[in-house]
Amino acid sequence: MPLTFLRTLALSGLFAVAALVAPAQAETRSLVVAGGCFWCVEADFDKVAGVVGTVSGYAGGEMDNPTYRNHGRHREVVRIDYDPSVTDYRTLVGIFLRTIDPLDAGGQFCDRGRSYETAIHAADDAEKQAAIEAVNEASQVLGQPIVTPVEGPVTFWQAEDYHQNYYKSQESVLTRFGIITRADAYVKYRDACGRDERVREIWGDQAYRGVEKQQS
Repeated sequence: MPLTFLRTLALSGLFAVAALVAPAQAETRSLVVAGGCFWCVEADFDKVAGVVGTVSGYAGGEMDNPTYRNHGRHREVVRIDYDPSVTDYRTLVGIFLRTIDPLDAGGQFCDRGRSYETAIHAADDAEKQAAIEAVNEASQVLGQPIVTPVEGPVTFWQAEDYHQNYYKSQESVLTRFGIITRADAYVKYRDACGRDERVREIWGDQAYRGVEKQQS
């Protein structure tokens, strides 16, 4: 029997065994939130246990194929993909509210206007109820009404490639600080914008700092 044929049979057998013993892929679910600068939302949620990926984009407006330079009434948003065996929608919404200023209806931190307003998008009635519960709980904690709206399903438009994972990109860019990496530019922007300072001012010990991977 030709060796090539035997090798083919052997490899086929290995693949068959591997297919039998390989664990099933965990189901992934998603939520879409608007929390001001999408670079910052990505940076925070990439550190949350159960989150398997984040994608920056635009949503909440009417125009098709929005871009960074022309996105009409769309907000900057992030799609957060997560493993429901590790975390859930309600938990993630609670964390989200603790990464933003949910008392500000006009934008976030130094970024003003519609593009930077906050919102939580619920895909169905169950998610809407969970989001409302999280908002009500946050309102009780702060003793003030939360202005971040809970809205319905939305079309998600992925942002340009250079916006994805901007906060850790080592590509150089020209800024007012000189030529530095995008990651360094992000840090300087976030600090100058006062995002973390304001979140700590509002939430105190409950502020989610996005420093360490949260444990399930």
